[in-house]
Amino acid sequence: MSRKKLPIGIQTFREIREDGCYYVDKTGFALRLVEEGKYYFLSRPRRFGKSLFLDTLAELFAGSEPLFRGLQVHDKWDWERQAPVIRLSFGGGVAASPAELECRIHELMVEQQERLGLECRSRTIPGIFAELIRHAHAATGERAVVLVDEYDKPILDNLGRPEVAREIRDALRNLYSVIKDSDAHIRFAMLGGVSQFSKASLFSGLNNLRDINVSSDYSAICGYTDADVDSVFAAELPGLDREAIRQWYNGYNWTGEPVYNPFDLLLLFQEREFRPFWFETGTPTFLVELLIARRTFTPDLERLVALESLLSSFDVDHIPTEALMFQAGYLTVDSVRRLPGLMQMTLRYPNLEVRSSLNGALLQVLTHDPARYGIHAPRLYDLLLANDFLAMQALFTAFFASIPHDWYRNNPIAQYEGYYASVFYSHFAALGLDIRLEDTTNHGRIDMAVLFNGHVYLFEFKVVELVPEGRALEQLRERGYANKYRGRGEPIHLIGVEFSKEARSVVGFEVQSLLP
Repeated sequence: MSRKKLPIGIQTFREIREDGCYYVDKTGFALRLVEEGKYYFLSRPRRFGKSLFLDTLAELFAGSEPLFRGLQVHDKWDWERQAPVIRLSFGGGVAASPAELECRIHELMVEQQERLGLECRSRTIPGIFAELIRHAHAATGERAVVLVDEYDKPILDNLGRPEVAREIRDALRNLYSVIKDSDAHIRFAMLGGVSQFSKASLFSGLNNLRDINVSSDYSAICGYTDADVDSVFAAELPGLDREAIRQWYNGYNWTGEPVYNPFDLLLLFQEREFRPFWFETGTPTFLVELLIARRTFTPDLERLVALESLLSSFDVDHIPTEALMFQAGYLTVDSVRRLPGLMQMTLRYPNLEVRSSLNGALLQVLTHDPARYGIHAPRLYDLLLANDFLAMQALFTAFFASIPHDWYRNNPIAQYEGYYASVFYSHFAALGLDIRLEDTTNHGRIDMAVLFNGHVYLFEFKVVELVPEGRALEQLRERGYANKYRGRGEPIHLIGVEFSKEARSVVGFEVQSLLP
């Protein structure tokens, strides 16, 4: 197969098709949406292809037949029937106040009127929007299609200022309520964004939306599947480790088929090296600060359990950690348990990129000194390669000793009983190692297996103010923790690590190695 142009950053369906770029066919999903209903809501993390999908819908309803030749929808669509498409996108710029948002919406309305050759005379934003929909229907004889991209961005841009965010939320609710009131003039409507604000707070006037976020049929509506990678991008794979591609970038799941983030894969194919491309495009400052403020026990992020109702909504005044991390793409669905009237989800990191990068970002805050983390992490990797446990003990002892006393005194997170375990775990997680957690229910300890370089490392972590000294290694032996790994035929190292909250240091580091 010949290589094609990589559509990095391109969100325009026409450009991708006319310029001969790689394109993963999502038109089958578009056809299903039209056949199954009328009003839809979809949230996906940033850079997942939401804008491209909405643009594809716009071209489909506009009847741009040549662009769809060879695609799933082509022979199943009535190309003679063309609908007026009204498109609103809040992706550009930042509305720092309700007044700025009103100006932005007014500009969007003027732009749509000019594009459709219409003129609206109402003086209010909702009035103009309703008039635009009615006039589009009357002028063409076809009911209008309404597509809203980045519906939530004006709110998300102001989460650090709750009062402003609430005012902007109310203004958007006033705008979106027009869609329901204009039902007689609408053929199809879809709103897309990153977050999923509660219907009560933002969509109280638009309660007829079908939420397809965790619909198994639409799990792969955005993103690339394994089959897409092997077929569409077959020409890009030679020279790259296919299994490493899966471990690094695959795994995002919304109760159906798992997918890759498109931005990651396109950059990988261009740069030919494994890096956290998606993570680096947006520093999750707000997320990291929230996790620290809530004293999040970082090993728990490997496995969180929550009801779907908790994950599916949040508001300016109440942002559950699980919902924020799930909607932003830092956690994804691992498994689902369906109960009468309830859906319980177990969440996990989607892949190696997110686990490694997020723990690295957390460590830089947890340990006060980003530069020092940059020195210690590579050093820890080298010591694991050498199985130098004495040096490993010295490394962690020096690491905690380097944190200023005033930082401990002034930061409540350092007084949290899970602080030391979080720092310890995140060091290993940030290295991108194969980590298996056994017990993260007690914040005073952590059972952790690290599989690396043909060795198995079994860690028991304790805080001596909570458990008597010398118990960490003893507990590893008593539980027979090594038994489940003996079948691997690899050396197993039992490592009991003990910290003192008072001394703020490692006070015990015992190792017992078991040969196969």
